Amino acid sequence: MKKKVVLIGNGMAGVSCIEQLLKLSPNLYDITIFGSEPHPNYNRILLSSVLAGDADMKDIVINDWSWYEENHITLHTGHTVSKIDTARKLVSTDGGISVPYDELIVATGSLPFMLPLPGADKEGVIAFRDIKDCETMIETAKKHKKAVVIGGGLLGLEAARGLLNLNMEVSVVHIHEYVMERQLDQTASIMLRAELERQGMKFLLKKNTDSILGKKRVTGVRFTDGMEVDADLVVMAVGIRPNIALAKSSGIEINRGIVVNDFLETSVPNIYAVGECVEHRGVAYGLVAPLYEQGAVLAKRLAGIETGGYQGSVVSTKLKVSGVDVFSAGAYADGPDTRAVRVQDDFEGIYKKAVIKDGKVIGAVLFGDISDGSRLFAMIRNGEDVTGKEKEVLLGEGGGKTKSGVDLVAAMSDDEIVCGCNGVSKGAIVQAIQEKGCSSINDIKACTKASGSCGGCKPLVGDVLTYVLGADGVKSVKEGICGCTTLGRDEVVEAIRSMRLTTSKEVMNVLEWSNTEGCSKCRPALNYYLGMVWPEEHEDERESRFVNERNHANIQKDGTYSVVPRMYGGVTTPKDLKKIAEIAEKYEVPLVKVTGGQRIDLLGVKKEDLPGMWADLDMPSGYAYGKTLRTVKTCVGSTFCRFGTQDSIGMGIQLEKRFERLSTPAKVKMAVSGCPRNCAEATIKDFGVVAIDGGWELHVGGNGGTKLRGTDLLCKVKTEEEVLEWSGAYLQYYRETGKYNERTAEWLERVGLDTVKAALESREDRLALVGRIEKALDLMKEPWREIIEKPELRRTFEPMDTQAAPSIL
Repeated sequence: MKKKVVLIGNGMAGVSCIEQLLKLSPNLYDITIFGSEPHPNYNRILLSSVLAGDADMKDIVINDWSWYEENHITLHTGHTVSKIDTARKLVSTDGGISVPYDELIVATGSLPFMLPLPGADKEGVIAFRDIKDCETMIETAKKHKKAVVIGGGLLGLEAARGLLNLNMEVSVVHIHEYVMERQLDQTASIMLRAELERQGMKFLLKKNTDSILGKKRVTGVRFTDGMEVDADLVVMAVGIRPNIALAKSSGIEINRGIVVNDFLETSVPNIYAVGECVEHRGVAYGLVAPLYEQGAVLAKRLAGIETGGYQGSVVSTKLKVSGVDVFSAGAYADGPDTRAVRVQDDFEGIYKKAVIKDGKVIGAVLFGDISDGSRLFAMIRNGEDVTGKEKEVLLGEGGGKTKSGVDLVAAMSDDEIVCGCNGVSKGAIVQAIQEKGCSSINDIKACTKASGSCGGCKPLVGDVLTYVLGADGVKSVKEGICGCTTLGRDEVVEAIRSMRLTTSKEVMNVLEWSNTEGCSKCRPALNYYLGMVWPEEHEDERESRFVNERNHANIQKDGTYSVVPRMYGGVTTPKDLKKIAEIAEKYEVPLVKVTGGQRIDLLGVKKEDLPGMWADLDMPSGYAYGKTLRTVKTCVGSTFCRFGTQDSIGMGIQLEKRFERLSTPAKVKMAVSGCPRNCAEATIKDFGVVAIDGGWELHVGGNGGTKLRGTDLLCKVKTEEEVLEWSGAYLQYYRETGKYNERTAEWLERVGLDTVKAALESREDRLALVGRIEKALDLMKEPWREIIEKPELRRTFEPMDTQAAPSIL
């Protein structure tokens, strides 16, 4: 009978330990994991990327629901362990579950430190620690504009940058005279602050917070010097503290954290601890690399493999906000027994500093150019002697470096972490190369996840490949449309045309996909490309579409759906309004909301009610879920407005009726403004039409989301017929040349406005493009009707387990 391992905490440190244990001894234990959050294991350090708009929630999941099932792990999410019975070897949760253990791992992580200020319990005062905090910030930014972040450290600046991307006005409050004082010296800190100020961030330094203002919800912050600032949201990012309450109540020795020895053993037999909750040799670590190193040691201990134990960690930090590259490691501060080599270029915004003591590099700070980070960090960890060549540490010898990256890799131990985001060691990468035949960075990413998150470790991964295979053995592989192929978008589309491939299976087989079943990235892309090239021959592959497109509604975080009927140009009738109201009552819809695209959204719909609701509505879908035309926003134009020069409502309805149902690489939003006052916000849409005296301006490539982009002027035309002709030609050219999931803003920057103008300049070419888009539109049906007309699809709309909802995002 297998022994039982129970892990308390479904976070990065604990699950990484389990991953290592499964690799070493996959059949040794029955494994049970408890997690307080209702999510699978995700990468907490990439929450800032989600907040900044550089990643979606699904992108930061490390191990999805299927991983637990495939490894026969019993997972209890939404359960907090409330008691450890050390005598009976039993853990119990607040949800009433009790599970026995033979070996117990405590990985309860840390808690955000909330300043005990008057008013800190008000609505709108939060920490920045988990997905819920991230979601709160995103929702708050939709309704409010002013944010105050208390704390100018790494976490605070990441939160502030994300809030800026959400179009909030952000002030960072910090008690010290310069930011990130624990990771940067004063020079680098001043350069960082200047860069962030250029991006719109405000700083209130040497400020001590006195209280949070407001009644029920926060309205501002008061400082001890009497100064006050307005705030709709206050984010406290002033530090973390080990979560030790459970250990303390269970009689486990604690100090600042749970006290462990070099083998991660606590004071109680058969109970171990890893991660931010741990104190080892008097140190509690709050960065990810040490936590992975602890997990690797504990995995060996549990697998019965000899290990020298955990000796502590030298830590490094990289600021993970877009547009700012900062790195620090080791003891970077100047001291009486240290000397430093510095390089500073104010014109290029680059600063480098290496601190040397007793002939060894003991710390480094990099700003603007962090390409030397991995090399310097390896020198710090390995204690390399640089006596007599101190300047070469940064300046190089004849432009070179003191040691090549391969030499530094050779000096690394197998346990040393190469990819901090995903906890991948040098040994794991070497094993993937030797046992799985990996010969490129893409191969390593597919096998181990190394370089798959922030990408900062790619140079070091490349050095490991060169170290094992030699320079000639490393493949320089270009990025394909996904990890299943090295072929790019243009090569795949050309093959589909020239070989007359009409199904995804044919494409994968003929073009020799490494994964013959494809993946969640390439399957929907191939389905789109096939439909675009062969609109008549290709039958839409419903199983390749995302969950929202399959169900013709947007899944919400609680597993319910939102249904959006089409409203052409934001115009409706009393009859349709009554129908929507009656159906909202019939299906007990919790929330009815007017959207930013001038439509009505029915939120909180049960999955099993979707077919009946669409049948009762008998209205076209607004396609709020699809890669297609979403909305055409209009102002009232000359119909009612005294400033209107053209009929914007009529023009908007024509565009919406013409292009609804059109399949596009990514979602498309349009707007028509009746005069240059631009009330419909046409100049931040994918395609915008602005009325002027005697004609229309056509604007393209705008985006009003987290990556704001104003439109470029495509041309001016005189008639409505010309608007329809140019818009059809433009959309078809985007359909034929855009990458799947590439918004028009990204596409236009990639191909260039001049290229688009040249492609549409000739009326003959425009009419050819219009002919092709009309052919595609003629073949497109109302796909949402299939859930009404095809009874065999009804079974896919049975009630779902809301706990498992995130697995299909």
